[in-house]
Amino acid sequence: MSETGKYIYCIVASSQERNFGPIGIGGEENEVMTISYENLSMVVSDHPLSKFVLKPETILAHEKVIEAVMEEYNSVLPVKFGTVAKNADEIRDLLDRRYREFMDLLKYFENKIELNVKCEWESMNEVLHEIGGEHEDLKKRLRTNEDGVDKETMIQVGKIVEEELMKKREDVSETVLNALKKIAVDYKVNRNSNEKIFLNAAFLVDSGREKEFDGVVDDLYEENGGKVRFSYAGPFPPYNFVDIVIYPENWEV
Repeated sequence: MSETGKYIYCIVASSQERNFGPIGIGGEENEVMTISYENLSMVVSDHPLSKFVLKPETILAHEKVIEAVMEEYNSVLPVKFGTVAKNADEIRDLLDRRYREFMDLLKYFENKIELNVKCEWESMNEVLHEIGGEHEDLKKRLRTNEDGVDKETMIQVGKIVEEELMKKREDVSETVLNALKKIAVDYKVNRNSNEKIFLNAAFLVDSGREKEFDGVVDDLYEENGGKVRFSYAGPFPPYNFVDIVIYPENWEV
């Protein structure tokens, strides 16, 4: 039977013992609670010390716990997914050794939220039609004769269309980022796993400016004439701006 350790979700500024209920990774009976040192606490639940298995459902459970904690605390430091300590003593020892680091970060992220914005074309056909309308030379090249359009011409036209499409993506992305970063404390552009999405950005925003941020997103949609689809999500803990990593050797220092 595997030895049981403490799975860590996040860190909060609190000295009070807190039980968040059976919402932890591994099932309905897995209670999530705090382990404290002075006025710092790690939010944990029991978990086997054996190798952690990376699965979509455990990642989702990890995030749901952190977001539940966020509802009660105005500053939360997410800990890297899959971090397990041997026992409560190891946790308190680490909180002691990294006390100032964690307190400074909690102060920085106090009353700040993460908002995520993704952009994609509402209709790719419309965008391509627009590019065609802006370049009469493309239409001339594509006018067929008895033998049709030759392969070299098709390749050249394809390159021009791709270049124009990239320029449009960059122009829209720059407009969106310039407008939203004025409201944000910080921002980060993420890689896209979906080819349709040409901008995937996270913004760190003071919680009191969330409505202002919402309004700017609405204005950007109107300014782009409905050609760009905005996927807007949040508020979240600052996943993209802090990820506390605890390496195995740190528990033993």
